Amino acid sequence: MLRDFKSFTSRKLWLAIEQNTLESRREWMLKMMYDAGLSNSNNRGFQLWQQHNHPIELSTNEMIEQRLPYTHYNPVQSGFVGSPEDYPYSSARDYAEEQGLLKVVLIR
Repeated sequence: MLRDFKSFTSRKLWLAIEQNTLESRREWMLKMMYDAGLSNSNNRGFQLWQQHNHPIELSTNEMIEQRLPYTHYNPVQSGFVGSPEDYPYSSARDYAEEQGLLKVVLIR
């Protein structure tokens, strides 16, 4: 199921980025995905998602709080944004007392 999700979403996102000529980081994002695909012989053309995943069940609020910084800083470490709050699809905005795209229940 996860494999199918990754396959479907990566194709749709690649196409959306490729067709959006107004996106200022368009060429950079496509190059990043293309270069990632070249470094992995299992791919045909590009790679968006990491090849492997190691799911961890977050069964308590404490465990979630421990992992939030990792999740919030992923777009920063990947070079998409300068700070976690700048990434529009992250709950980091809500934790910084800004309005995110979706309603988020904060864990405190």
